[in-house]
Amino acid sequence: MHAVLSQGPVSAATIGKNLNLTAAAVRRHLDALEEEGLVEVKAVSGSQRGAGRPSRRYVVTQQGQVELGDDYLGVAKDAMTAIRELGGQDALRGFARNYFSNIEQRFHEEITENSTLNDRIQTLTSVLAELGFAATTRRAGRTAKVTTLRAAQICQGHCPIQELAGEFPLFCEEETDLFARLLEVDVRRLATMPTGGHVCNTHVPLGRAAHASLRAATSSR
Repeated sequence: MHAVLSQGPVSAATIGKNLNLTAAAVRRHLDALEEEGLVEVKAVSGSQRGAGRPSRRYVVTQQGQVELGDDYLGVAKDAMTAIRELGGQDALRGFARNYFSNIEQRFHEEITENSTLNDRIQTLTSVLAELGFAATTRRAGRTAKVTTLRAAQICQGHCPIQELAGEFPLFCEEETDLFARLLEVDVRRLATMPTGGHVCNTHVPLGRAAHASLRAATSSR
């Protein structure tokens, strides 16, 4: 298939000649690839044989391109490195901040005025879930007798940039800072998927009223 990818549209005879194989052997292999949907025949105008019949030339299909894989992650890492080299850490941080801007925009579209901390937690979790982060909220410190120990945890079961953030941790830092701004309270990351956690877990401290409100909201689910 790599021969078709690099030379296509190409005939079985040409591939056979380049690889020192018979055209019949190459054609049998191409027929199998065609049945799998990885290559297809392209009739090339201007290249004819016999009584005006167009030559059978092969090209890789879109499915075949997918099977061959891609290097989007490598390109993204190279781009991040270039941004850092050209503009420094601040430029890279600005890029990361812009990446998460859709979360902030959706949050402000859905949040209401005079919202409570519980409202903000639930809205942020909902936005994250809608954007594919598989986010949920759970209470923590239920047995704590001291009010300041009561907390909520926002858990994200999916990170679309997990490997990229593993190499450039400021993505996680910017996301944490964003959560603190939106929730209007200091938050703390307990775990992240890029550093080996099975979820990204954000600790959100609650006051007595917010804790009671969150308990009622989560209990009603």
